[in-house]
Amino acid sequence: MSNTPKVRFKGFGEEWEWRRLSAYLTVSTLKNRDKVYGKEDVLSVSGDYGIVNQIEFQGRSFAGESVINYGVVETGDVVYTKSPLKSNPYGIIKTNKGNAGIVSTLYAVYKPTALTDPYFVQIYFEQDARMNNYMHPLVNKGAKNDMKVSAVNALKGDVIFPGIVEQNKIVKCFEKIDYLIILHQKKCDETKELKKYMLKKLFPQNGKKVPEIRFAGFTGDWEQKKLGEVFCSLQNNTLSRADLSIEQGEAKNIHYGDILVKFGEVLDIGKEHLPMVTDGSIIAKYKASFLQNGDIVVADTAEDETVGKCSEIAGLNQEIVIAGLHTIPYRPVIRFASGYLGYFMNSSAYHRQLLPLMQGIKVTSISKSAMQDTDIMYPESQDEQAKIGAYFCNLDHLITLHQRKCNELKDLKKFMLQNMFPQKG
Repeated sequence: MSNTPKVRFKGFGEEWEWRRLSAYLTVSTLKNRDKVYGKEDVLSVSGDYGIVNQIEFQGRSFAGESVINYGVVETGDVVYTKSPLKSNPYGIIKTNKGNAGIVSTLYAVYKPTALTDPYFVQIYFEQDARMNNYMHPLVNKGAKNDMKVSAVNALKGDVIFPGIVEQNKIVKCFEKIDYLIILHQKKCDETKELKKYMLKKLFPQNGKKVPEIRFAGFTGDWEQKKLGEVFCSLQNNTLSRADLSIEQGEAKNIHYGDILVKFGEVLDIGKEHLPMVTDGSIIAKYKASFLQNGDIVVADTAEDETVGKCSEIAGLNQEIVIAGLHTIPYRPVIRFASGYLGYFMNSSAYHRQLLPLMQGIKVTSISKSAMQDTDIMYPESQDEQAKIGAYFCNLDHLITLHQRKCNELKDLKKFMLQNMFPQKG
């Protein structure tokens, strides 16, 4: 077992030191005796978000009748919550980065010593395995799965920390990563909200003939036709995985899960990693079911509100692609600009028509025949259709970009939690 990490900042060479956690933290005895804090100041500890205000985070306070005996948590204090979580059956340790407040007597509150950057303590215990391995020998679980460990005893385990200057450097590194994760997640969420808003505004609502927001230069009422007039149905969804193979190579299979992930978007087959089947052979009659660019695939069965969501097919070159289970494939008989139909059919203007047609309780479904009389609306100008499709494609590109960056940063953080700390064994 090495006492130095694999990844380290330049200028630090000395070994990290094993000590009891009590060398770095002391139990806080500060209580809310003077009633400085009220129920609006009660804090909770979240695995994902750290120490948060209970009302702001959960919408209400869960405090008891009196908060006089609650422990005071100042900025920079460390809190151990004994509540078991899925990934942390012995609780979690977090540092208060926000405003001061109070916590119930079920929490243990600690003050950092002169050897400690308190924010380093949270980073150290942020890796689930490190937290669980530390607490496991110290905790006895009660009959109600509660943690039988005192605030003092929770400090009796051994930890390996560097000097405080190196702690400060590590804290700044992780603060920067966390800031970027929050930034990209915020931008991703904001773009999703913008898309949701524009799906209402760029398509006519409530029987109107024109949308509330329209690109400059386009006028006139939109066309309205029944789905049965706009689409022809491809072969019904009855193929097994063995059937989805061809003798010459591979067939890609679009199924409900692909639409669930990408609904409301153009499903670019050239970029998507769809399931492929290579054994067996495909019967000639199924060739009529091979998908083409511009086709629509609808999710027809699900356990939630995603029934009726769809994706428009794009990016096909020579691939053979067919719709798998729990989908309905359609082909437009009217020429539309790329991207338009996929986004219209995921707008509330269209999806609200499907709600009364859905059947089932636990598992909900919608039939091809039931959809035939729903209304498809579109501007006559393909230029306007193209602008609408391109606008939403751009939003989806931004959503994907920010989500990918966020995931990359999370992976980087996971790597750094593993390699910027000495590992046992």
